[in-house]
Amino acid sequence: MKSRRNFFKTASLTLGASGLLPILNTASPLKGDNRKEAGKMLDLGMAGYTFNQFGMEQTIAMMNRVGVTNLSLKEFHLPLDSTQEKATEVISAFKTGGITIYAVGVIYMKDKAEVDRAFDYAKKVNVNLIVGVPEYELLSYTEEKVKATGIRIAIHNHGPEDKRYPGPKDVFDRIKNMDAGMGLCLDIGHAIRAGADPAKAIVDYKQRMFDLHIKDVSKAAQDGKAIEVGRGVVDFPALVAALRKINYAGKCSIEFEKDMKDSLPGIAESVGFFRGVMKAS
Repeated sequence: MKSRRNFFKTASLTLGASGLLPILNTASPLKGDNRKEAGKMLDLGMAGYTFNQFGMEQTIAMMNRVGVTNLSLKEFHLPLDSTQEKATEVISAFKTGGITIYAVGVIYMKDKAEVDRAFDYAKKVNVNLIVGVPEYELLSYTEEKVKATGIRIAIHNHGPEDKRYPGPKDVFDRIKNMDAGMGLCLDIGHAIRAGADPAKAIVDYKQRMFDLHIKDVSKAAQDGKAIEVGRGVVDFPALVAALRKINYAGKCSIEFEKDMKDSLPGIAESVGFFRGVMKAS
């Protein structure tokens, strides 16, 4: 396998074609991310937390600049207790801007009322996937809601600081015998900080792999920091190979958590690098 350094050199040659350079030209926005190019391209998305410093219009504009059209919606763009009228208004605005809401979350659930609210929220937004974090004692009740509504839940791992679900195995071990609508949102940055190999987790837990948060970190340790995709320790060629091996059909959502008040350059670099990996692999 090529070293990551050699791969970076190879992939960098593809970034102009893969969408990074046009971002620098405001007259040449990208047109979308649904081209598969001989079956090599996975579906990109954005995790809503990326935009926690930006309003809806700014979020739409930034996503259009980098050519990503799928978004997991967070409550700062649509509060969890919103009316159906408000939800319809917000979803319509995103749609008019060329953005498809494919999921909601991350949503934390500490009691049954919060589980109910999360599923009601997903219904209002008209999506069938919640990225969520229910407490252990709520898993059975969450499973009941999954069965009753047909809305799946992807439980998100949050790294070694999270005493509930630090890594993907901690999620899988608790849901593996539950309804097939109970799955994982694998956060690869948090996973590697918790000592897990993201590529191996994708293969090991493939039947429950519903969503991905794509990020990079400075080192595979608890104090690893968020960094632009391709500059850290995650082996992205191995990750993409694992996703293709399992015929992954979900979204690969970039979650950029560095320089969050001035994040467009880092988002663009991360999207461009990940596209470059897909094209070069």
